[in-house]
Amino acid sequence: MPLALVTGAARANSIAAGIVPRLRADGWTVVTSDLDDADHPADLSTADGPERLIAEVAEAHGPISALVLSHAHDVESGVLDTTAESFDRHVAVNARASLLLIAAFARQAEDGGAIVALTSDHVTGNLPYGASKGALDRLVISAARELGPRGISANVLNPGPIDTGWMDDGTRTGLAGMTPLGRLGTPGDIAAVVSFLVSDEGRWISGQLLQADGAFSARY
Repeated sequence: MPLALVTGAARANSIAAGIVPRLRADGWTVVTSDLDDADHPADLSTADGPERLIAEVAEAHGPISALVLSHAHDVESGVLDTTAESFDRHVAVNARASLLLIAAFARQAEDGGAIVALTSDHVTGNLPYGASKGALDRLVISAARELGPRGISANVLNPGPIDTGWMDDGTRTGLAGMTPLGRLGTPGDIAAVVSFLVSDEGRWISGQLLQADGAFSARY
């Protein structure tokens, strides 16, 4: 069976936790990583953590064919209260680690592969998170151009607001009312899209920033 690595999969109600069982049902062997409580604990804020993670997974399980980047560091702050240390940590985890993971993944890929990274356009009031996710978008799209000759597809997926435990009742109701389909998305909704993008049938889609958000982003 082909092997997939899914990062950021520790929390039981996370998007990654919805992706993992879907890929396994599709016939993938799935390995997870997070700071703790995952198959492979990894500190992606360090310069050597990403490459070490890929090497450990490949050595233990064989070549990785799909890389799903669902890890994130997120501490809300704005222009006036974002510290240099906070900004640097967001960039290190959300952007730099993703770049290093993608590079290490590409080096070990034997027969092509697929990369899907989860992103967000939430910036105002959440500046370092949004800025680092913006950097993620560009590097993944660049990877699609550079790694395409190796048979590797790469896409960024924006799921819009997904209730993974961070919403209160008012937020949940308000965001559902702003979504044309009339409900919030679920981890299962996003898992279905990831399932297609990493499949052989979905790999002609590459270099895209996809809005899989129930038309939330098309409301204006």
